[in-house]
Order: sequence, then structure tokens, then C-alpha cells
Amino acid sequence: MKAARFHGRGDIRIDDVPEPVVRPGTVKVEVEWCGICGTDLHEYLEGPIFAPPADAPHPLTGETVPITLGHEFAGVVAELGEGVTDLRVGDRVVVEPYIVCGRCDACTNGRYNVCQTLGFVGLSGMGGGFSQYVVAERRWIHPLGDLGTDVGALVEPLAVAYHAVRLAGSRPDHTAVVFGAGPIGLVTTAALRAVGVEEVIVVEPADVRKEKASVAGAGHVLDPRSTDVTAEIMELTSGRGADITFECAGVDAVLKTAIQSTRAGGTCVNVAIWGHEASVAMNDLVFREVNVLGSLAYADDHRPTIDLIAQGKVDPHQFITGRIDLDDLVVGGFQELIENKEENVKILVRPS
Repeated sequence: MKAARFHGRGDIRIDDVPEPVVRPGTVKVEVEWCGICGTDLHEYLEGPIFAPPADAPHPLTGETVPITLGHEFAGVVAELGEGVTDLRVGDRVVVEPYIVCGRCDACTNGRYNVCQTLGFVGLSGMGGGFSQYVVAERRWIHPLGDLGTDVGALVEPLAVAYHAVRLAGSRPDHTAVVFGAGPIGLVTTAALRAVGVEEVIVVEPADVRKEKASVAGAGHVLDPRSTDVTAEIMELTSGRGADITFECAGVDAVLKTAIQSTRAGGTCVNVAIWGHEASVAMNDLVFREVNVLGSLAYADDHRPTIDLIAQGKVDPHQFITGRIDLDDLVVGGFQELIENKEENVKILVRPS
């Protein structure tokens, strides 16, 4: 079968690879759609980062580059391994793309998303969504019901957002501010509205993304190029500050503004994956007892995310800005997202 494999920085090839084989307790999924994630772009531009380099195999998979990319994918059940009796061939499903040890303190306490040897299907080995088939353990397979698999490919990034929103203890009466209207900032905005938060403010300088933020559910969109963001948030919240803020940019100045915009005793959630060591003015936290919370990926968040979509509380279609075939992955997908990142949110790839 064809698979898009990462060989090294700037080197993604469409290779012929063996079709994976089901094992007891696993499910073979025929991938219909796979989204291109910012993590995939970072691997392409700067990697290997999460992908295991040739001299350092992943501790759980034993694999190194080249590896098949793609971790935001959905498809239909093609084959059931021995012992799997609660699914049927043809069911539409999404795969939670984890590789975890199941033994460390984090795993045994339900925080498998921060497993000590955490890996991801599509980044650490075991295949990936930019291929026709993926085999995964039954525990990671989530039925989509009547939802389409294109929507299913958006469950993973929406689960990232839902996880952050859940960790923050978001309530309808909260005022939330999302810093950055890239893909993660937009889905965080949508997740906040989906759980009932009525007052959502987005901070974003790019005109195209500002428009998308409004569609995603932002009641106010602030441009940091022309607005004193902290002062404006204080004005909008009667001088209190936001109950919860979400840093989705991975920029020191943005983190500083997010913390300063958070009310006394409020929570600033860092959702971004940083490419450098962050600089934090600790007194901004201490003098107002602001909580800073890290949020990574998801844990037991796929099912409630699917339910929110099924209930019509969030519309994933708004985030789909392109659809391409696997052979066009580099030019029509990766390069398009790199060169026109403000216009695009999620480009879906059809592997079959």
C-alpha cells in the first residue's frame, strides 16, 4: 500500500509499504481522511523532533525514521482481530492515536496522555494516517455513529481543545480569552462555545484568522497591533480580568499578556507546544495568585468530543479548508499550509 513517510528534514516520500496485519484485540481501519497537523509541519521543517531518529529508537515501538506520518485520521473498520466483538466491518470510526506503556505512574492514574514513554501513531511508529490502512488496539477505536469520516478527522484536534477547556474548569458564566487564532486557537474557541461559555474573546493580528475566529464563536476579536489587549480585556470584564485564558501561540510576549489578562485567582492554560524555553515574569503570577496550567493532547476526551459534534454544538466543517489526495501531500498540503498558513486551517488528505 502507499504511505507518506518522513525520512528526515524536508524529506517526505510516498513509499510502498506492507499492509499491516491484525492481531488479537486490534482493529484494522481503512483510512478515509487524515488531517495535516502543525506537528507534522514541524517534523517536515525542523525534524526529527517527535519522530525517533535513526540512532534513538522509540522505547515502545522500537522504530526509527522513516516512519509513516498522520495522527488525525478516521475511516471504516476493515477487519477485526480475535476477541473484538463489539464492532462490525464497515463501522465509521476515529482512532485515538496513542502509544503508551500502561505501567508508569501517569498511566495507572488515568493520565496516559503524559505517559513517561508516550508515543503517537503517525509520529513514533506503528503506521500512520497518511496510508490506506492502520491497525490499532480496540481501546483506541471510537465509533462515529452517523458522523462522516471527514468530520471524524477533526475529532483529534477538537479533543485537544476540549481537554484544555475541561482542565480549565470552564463554566458558562466564565469570560474566556483565547490568544492566537491558528488551528488550535480556533478549535479551542469552538470548544468553549460548545460547552456553553458565553463570553469568548480572541486575540489575533491576522485579518483572515480574525474572520475565522468570529465564525468559530468569538464575541470579540482583538488585534494586538492596534489595541492594548490587557486594557481592553479589563474594560470588557469591568476591571476583573478574564476567568480563564488560553495561550495557543507559543510566544513569550503572548504568554505574558495572557497572564496579565487573567483575573486574580484565575487560570491561564498553556495549550501551545513551545519551540524554545518560555520566559515568565513570576511576579505576574505571584501578586495575583494566577494559576498556570499545562494541557497536553487528550485523555478520555474523544467520546465527549464526538458527542458534542453529534449534538450540533460544534461544526467541524468550518475548519476544513482543503481536500487533497495522498500523492499531492507535499505540494498541495505541507507547502500550501506553510506558504498560506493564514488562509488555511485544516487540509484533509484522502489516502485511498
